[in-house]
Amino acid sequence: MKTELQFKKLKQEAVLPRYALEGDVAFDLFSLEDYLLQPGEKYLFKIGLASQIPAGFCVIVKPKSGLAVKAGIDVLAGVIDSGYRGEWGVLLINLGEEAYQFKKGDKIAQGLLLSLPQVEIKEVKKLPLSHRGQGGFGSTGRN
Repeated sequence: MKTELQFKKLKQEAVLPRYALEGDVAFDLFSLEDYLLQPGEKYLFKIGLASQIPAGFCVIVKPKSGLAVKAGIDVLAGVIDSGYRGEWGVLLINLGEEAYQFKKGDKIAQGLLLSLPQVEIKEVKKLPLSHRGQGGFGSTGRN
């Protein structure tokens, strides 16, 4: 069963998201402009689309693995909530050592539509013990 994700073009040249291959879980997001992203620079790419994300869902914006591996391009600020109706933006940062040239129509990130429950936030005086306890980063070992 497929869930519908509705988009409205805010700019005629905007490219609707699409899956690159059958069976992919993330859909590609596309640049509306040419832009040279300098090393260490972050830039908000507007994509010319607004959406209606179903209630109980959100879109998580993630990096394209090829951009990350080849050029050090990563995504910052990547949650789009169901109540948001404004233009989507993709905040990219260049963690690489060289400038990266984006062209209009390039794939710049990917989106994951996820169904996530809204939780009840509750303060307690004590938490139950667990096997892991307070072990943090690296606490489960290397292998």
